[in-house]
Amino acid sequence: MNNLGNYDSLIAHLYDLKENSERWHKSVCSAFLTEEEQAIIQKIFTPSRFVRYDGGYDDARKKKVIFLYDEKDGFSDIVCMKAKIDQRFRTIGHRDVYGAIMNLQIDKSSFGDFWIEKDAIYLYTSEQMVDFIKDYLIRINQLTVSFEKIDEHPKQEFKTKEISLVVASERADALVAALTHSSRSDAKDLIRKGYVQVNHIELEEPDKICNNGSVISIRGTGRFTFLGFSRKTRTGRIVAEFLQNI
Repeated sequence: MNNLGNYDSLIAHLYDLKENSERWHKSVCSAFLTEEEQAIIQKIFTPSRFVRYDGGYDDARKKKVIFLYDEKDGFSDIVCMKAKIDQRFRTIGHRDVYGAIMNLQIDKSSFGDFWIEKDAIYLYTSEQMVDFIKDYLIRINQLTVSFEKIDEHPKQEFKTKEISLVVASERADALVAALTHSSRSDAKDLIRKGYVQVNHIELEEPDKICNNGSVISIRGTGRFTFLGFSRKTRTGRIVAEFLQNI
């Protein structure tokens, strides 16, 4: 199960960064953190005038924690790179880009969000990685690509749709059962295996009550934002409203 103890080395590293910022009178930043890591780390390093989380654009999923020596310092080493692509004869998907990056044998924390639009791939990374990406990330799914650093910081647009589901109760396992179209026992099994996260933290208690706005991620099913309960059916069951990422 996830807890602070699982992140001892990361927490220690961030304390070192914070101390270095204070000792050397300069702003410093971490590598890119996953949403789960951010959820854990923010319990210790709360966003403030001197602690900022940045992924290159508003609502980025992967972010760095930046320790500012001066609260007015706009320090960030995050850059966006773009590669134009022609998908008329071969399609590039998210897995293709991820696989190509992993084949470079670099750590996942070296890059932030990336996504594909009709004729381009956008990738957030650190300034120090720019030349490496330009020189070595040159082929994806048998297509030759050429990444260049751009001045703009475009924003990834996440598409969602509203869905309504009848649930047996307000418990998290009931929501998971409805979202996966399975039984409560199957939902509990998913939770026990660590396949369910609520607000980017592994769900440990099947009877947890989710607040409106909670993000529920289920491995193999998808990502949903729980909007709340809208009404009860004649049989006393509850109708739950969600936004599903598509």
